[in-house]
Parts: sequence; C-alpha cells; structure tokens
Amino acid sequence: MCWRSYGPRKASTLLSGCILFLSESMEEVIKLKESPPALLERRVRHRQLALSVLKSKLKQSVSCSVPRVRSTLSGFFPVVGWLPKYRLREYVWGDVMSGLIVGIILVPQAIAYCLLAGVEPIYGLYTSFYANIIYFFMGTSRHVSVGIFSLMSLMVGQVVDKEVFLAGFDLSEDLLGFNASLRTNFSGHDAHSVELMGVQCGKECYAISIAAALTFLAGIYQVMMAVFGLGFVSVYLSAPMLDGFATGASFTILTVQAKYLLGLKIPRHQGYGTVLVTWFNIFANIHKTNVCDLVTSAICIAILVTGKEIQERYKDRLKIPLPTELLVVAGATLASHFGNLNHLYGSSVSGHIPTGFIPPQVPSFGLMPRVALDAIPLAVISFAFTVSLSEMFAKKNGYTVRPNQEMLAIGCCNIIPSFFHCFTTSAALAKTMVKDSTGCQTQVSSLISAVVVLLVLLFFAPYFHALQKCVLACIIIVSLRGALRKFKDVPSKWRASKNDAVVWLVTVSATALISVELGLLVGITFSMMCIIYKTQKPKVSLLGRANDSELYEDVEEYQNLVPPLRIRIFRFQAPLYYANKDIFLASLYKAVGVTPFLEKTRRRKAEKKAKKMSTTQANGDTTNGEVVVGLVQRELDFHTIILDCSTIPFIDSAGMAAFKGLLQEFDQIGVRVVLAGCNTSLVDALQKGQFFGKEMKNMLFHSVHHAVLQTNSMVADNVV
Repeated sequence: MCWRSYGPRKASTLLSGCILFLSESMEEVIKLKESPPALLERRVRHRQLALSVLKSKLKQSVSCSVPRVRSTLSGFFPVVGWLPKYRLREYVWGDVMSGLIVGIILVPQAIAYCLLAGVEPIYGLYTSFYANIIYFFMGTSRHVSVGIFSLMSLMVGQVVDKEVFLAGFDLSEDLLGFNASLRTNFSGHDAHSVELMGVQCGKECYAISIAAALTFLAGIYQVMMAVFGLGFVSVYLSAPMLDGFATGASFTILTVQAKYLLGLKIPRHQGYGTVLVTWFNIFANIHKTNVCDLVTSAICIAILVTGKEIQERYKDRLKIPLPTELLVVAGATLASHFGNLNHLYGSSVSGHIPTGFIPPQVPSFGLMPRVALDAIPLAVISFAFTVSLSEMFAKKNGYTVRPNQEMLAIGCCNIIPSFFHCFTTSAALAKTMVKDSTGCQTQVSSLISAVVVLLVLLFFAPYFHALQKCVLACIIIVSLRGALRKFKDVPSKWRASKNDAVVWLVTVSATALISVELGLLVGITFSMMCIIYKTQKPKVSLLGRANDSELYEDVEEYQNLVPPLRIRIFRFQAPLYYANKDIFLASLYKAVGVTPFLEKTRRRKAEKKAKKMSTTQANGDTTNGEVVVGLVQRELDFHTIILDCSTIPFIDSAGMAAFKGLLQEFDQIGVRVVLAGCNTSLVDALQKGQFFGKEMKNMLFHSVHHAVLQTNSMVADNVV
C-alpha cells in the first residue's frame, strides 16, 4: 500500500490520489514508449596539458609590445586610464569640495589616532599624506578614502606597546620630546636606549621603528597576496564577523582612551583581557583624576556629540558636514595655550610637532622577525575593509572595481610610506561616506585632501603644541558612536538570521574580552564552523507530484502533492562529503522507513522460521503454509528510490562511497536506486569514481519526472 507510512488521516486522500496517478502513469508510459524523451549530450572538451598551458602563459607574460606595455601600465596605475578622460567642468567642483572637507576632518583624526598607535602626532599626518597620494595613482575605487583608521591604529599600537615594553622602556611615562633626526630622543632622567641599525634609539625612535617594520611587512603580505591571486581569502571574512570584529575593537579603543579623559597615567595592559584589566586599573586610580582633563573632556564630548546629532538630524538640509572636530581642536588648543593648562594643572598635551618632512629611512630588518606574525592580521583586515568598502560604493554609484588591484594598491600604501615613518593604513568608512555625500567623483579628491594635510605639515603643525591629549581621546571616542550603536540592531539581526547574530555576538565578545588578534581568529573559526554545522544538519524531504505537472516538491511543505506509486523520491539539500555522509544515510533510511541491513536481518530470520515451519508442513500440517509465505515473501511498499541530486553541489570520495554502499544495500533487498538532476561536476565525479559502471543510461536522469516515467516504463515491461 502506498499510503502505509503516511498515517490513517491521509489514507483516504492518498488512496484516491494513487488510483488517479496509476492511470495517468500508464498513459505517460505509453507516450514514453511511443516517443522517448530526448537525452542531452555532453560536449567533448579537450583539455590541454598542464605543461603546454604553463608554457603559453610564460610566453605571454614575457612578451613585450606597445599595447602590452600600455595595458600593463594602465592596469598597475589606473590613473593613467581615467585621468585623461577627466571631465573638468563636471567633476572638479565636487572633487575639490569633498577633498577639502575630508582633509579638514582628517587633520584632527590623524593627530588623535596616534594615541592609539603609540607614536607621536606627526606620524599620523605623514601616514595620511602618503596614503592619499599613493592611492590616487593605484586605486580603482572613485570614492574610497584611504588613510589612518582607528582599528588599524589600535592593532599597531598593541604591537608597538608590546615591543617597547619588551625592549625595557617604561610605558607609564609619556613619550618624550620629538627629535627630528630620529636618532636619540631621550632625556637625562631616562637614559635607557636601544641600538638599532648601528644607532642609539630612544623610546619614540624605537616605537616608530616597530610601527614602520610592521607596516612594511603588512604591505609585503598584501602585495604577495595580489601577485599570487589570493584575494579569495577575504571570502572567509563574513559580513557579520567583520561587523562584530569592528564593534568589539571599538570597546577596546574606548577602554584604551578612557584614561586620557580622566588624565590618568596608566600603562597599556600587555596580554589578554585588556578591557577588563584596564577598567580595573582605572577604578583603582580614580582618585588621581586630573580635574582639568575631566572638565575639558566633558565639554568636548558635549560639543562633539551635539554636532554629530545636528549633522544626522539635518543632513538633508546641510550641504556639507559640520567641521566639529576641527572647531573643537582649534578652540581647545587656544584655551590650553592661553590658559597655560599644562603648567598650572599638569594636563598632558601633544607636545612639539615639527614642520616639514623627515628624511626617508629603510625599515629595520632586524625588527621584522619580531613582528612577522603580528603583521598577518593587519594585512588581512586592512585588505578586507578596503575591498568591501570599494565594492560597496562602486555598486552604489554604478561602476566596478578590481579587488586584486585594490589589494596591490593598499599594499603599496603600506610599503612605500613605511620608508617615511608611517604606520598601517586602510579604507575608512566614515571619511568614505563623507566623500560620497559631498559630491566626490574621482580620486582627485584624495589629492586635494593630501594638499590640506601638506599645508598643516609645512605651516600649521607647531600650533597644535598645546593641544590636550584628552581632546584627542574625545574625538576618537565620539567617532565610535556608529559602531557602538550596532547593539540596537541585535534583535533585528536575530530575527533575520540567528546564525549571523550568534557569529556577531561571539566575535564581539572574543575581540573585546580576550584580544583583538584572537577575536579575529575566533570570529573566522566560529563562522566557518557554523557553515559546516549547516551542512551537517541539512533539510531532507520526500517529494510528491503536483497534480498532473512535472513539478515535484516537499510533501511536508506543500499541500495536494501525491507521491508516485511505489516510488520514493528523496532530496538532500547539502553537499555530500565526509562530514555528513552518515547523516545522509540515516536521513534516507528514516525517510523511506527501511534500513537495508535490518531488513536483510529480518528476512534472514524469517527464512529460518520458514524452514522450521516447512518441516511441520511436510508432516501434514497445511495451516502453516500461508504463514510461511507471509514470512518470506513480504514485499516493501516501494520498489525504487529516486535521489533528487539537484541540491547537491558537489561530492567527495566519502560521499561517493556512501552512494555505492547505498546502491548495493538496497539492491540486496530488491529496491532500485537511481539519480536525477545531477549537475555536470557531480556527474563527472561519479564517472571518475566508476559509480555507474555500464548502467549509466538506466541510473542517471536529467529530471525527477523523467526518472519516474522511465521507472514506470521498466516496471510495466517486466510485468508484461
């Protein structure tokens, strides 16, 4: 009976459906015999030998011609392609305005983020200047703003502080006076120095040397990834994981900057649990709070938050963003200078910021083995944020970017500036959004922003001498509002996708409570484990036919579906590989209601009982004859299983072994197994594994309906 496994409630409906389906199937079988369905024929592909392919690629790569030189030059420097086509009247106003606005925003942020990086403010200005210039020549995005970024600065600062501490310097002291020669910058009471490249190096010299070596290695990694086409690495950085990583890092940034708001001189914690340990130290030293810094911080945060709220509320009316950070920096610098806050109240200030540029210097190769591993997460995160922002704004504005060239561009934005005492850069979301909203058309705006930074470097840098560090900390903390507000989105994330919400929460927790580097590793690992778990617990279903159509769907999800007579159609919605092959077999056995091994055992026991009863029957007891027949000749209510493989993207050797075992097991109990809807890669894998043998034509079908018709035809032939 075809309705036996569906319960008594559906028995009457299924009975009438089966009778109707039987008559329709017989008609279709007759049609199939008269005009058999056409089979698709695979194209014959002649694959070239690997050696010949390698030779042709090598020959092509070493060939030289004018068009090839031109294409290579425009590929490496995209500016060569778009700058001659620049529409001056149409683009120049938007580029100049967005460049000026971003430059004005960039100056205070470049100075402020040096607190995170553990270096002097001048290096933040250098980093912003060189990154904008290089990306202008090499970037493919028209809107991305590349330069100093809070997350990169935090990760650089953690490495710098760790290495400075291991070198024997005292982290509790403020960085001492800047020395333009970058040779010695330690005063008499701090005579500790380290020999670096044959020169005695003080604390600040050693800090920027670590940052430059770290940046150089990160850039080398990124260029190597671009050369070898390893841009696919960013595929494993899912959006929820990156979002959670940025939010968790925001907690760490907030914690690291909190001491400046109170004017406390607490060294940055080295190791795991920075957030917890730092807050414990802050509360333990709360009685040492500098009242001047506290009052200044409260005023600056109030002004900055008010400016941000006005900007968000009236963004449709305001044509340009409010330069709140610049106004706060200018006002606080004047107040600190004329109020003599450093001498009267002991408020910590930025110190002397020189004008001009320092001569370039080769990054210390002796320091690179110490930071080689630390540069890996920097390289990956810098590239991931740059490419994701490039693609997002390219899609928004209707053009395309080249991810591999973006990786090469950001790599050069790290390698070249590392010779000029800069630290790691990447694309920054906030400044990119400002560029997009203020009419940016091309990377000419980055050139304008670089000019603004250059003016500060050449003329205005010394005027920031009296700027309090608590003001810089306020700028950093207020800039984190967007990341911290994402906690409001957790309920909506949970409703949309519980998996994504859990990945986000785990990454945030690991990044904030353990460390930034381990948080990234935990986030990547956990998100990949979630995907693996999904493939291990896929949805499985038995299919039924919709009326007299060729459509077959899940009988539990759709109404009015009738299963084919004495045929089970099984769908497994996941790739079949070593991790879920056992789940595939168990799900199939449960769905069809038969486990071949147990069925064989049951029949074997029935045969033994039949032999005993046959002896009794030979002695003249004829009443046991029907019992013997019932024990031995009990048939299943289906004779064929059709595996709908349309939702199986690939199969490995373990999955193929499961297929072969399944075929043999059901064949031993008189059930035929066929495949339907296989993609070409799956068919190729099965052929290489010799799954079909000589019966491929009768085992593989292009659709479920074709498999049903062919099966009914074969059954009808056998009956006849």
